[in-house]
Amino acid sequence: MKRIFKEPYLYWFFAIFILYLVLNIFISGFDNTIPLIILYASTVDWFRLGISLVLTLAIGFLVALNAVYVYILHKERKKCKEGKVLAGAGSVGGLIVGVCPLCVTGLVPLALGLLGIGFSFASLPFQGIEIQVLVVIILLTSLYFLKKRNI
Repeated sequence: MKRIFKEPYLYWFFAIFILYLVLNIFISGFDNTIPLIILYASTVDWFRLGISLVLTLAIGFLVALNAVYVYILHKERKKCKEGKVLAGAGSVGGLIVGVCPLCVTGLVPLALGLLGIGFSFASLPFQGIEIQVLVVIILLTSLYFLKKRNI
């Protein structure tokens, strides 16, 4: 695991982290929401937005960590099927939720909207933050399986 934070893997880690965050921002439409957050700052629930942003950064970090670690293990010709599947599921799950599940669209509401079904993460008990927590748990489980397979 320590190999990830050494050259040349460190560069790949930061590149994947930044690429994932940029992709997440544009897919979820958060770039269009930023001016609205500033305009309506008095009505924004800053606590939930802060938690959501921290979870988004954690998901990006874990996606980059998983991606580089899977590559290192694959390069060493070790089997890590469970870790790859969970890492992929966590990466897609992070893109589904978006940056702020309450503020922006995300992939699931967009796909359901094409079918004529209205859905928003705002209808969930914690406004979609629970989905982000689930994605973090999936990515941590992926790292656990990858590490366990490597021992």
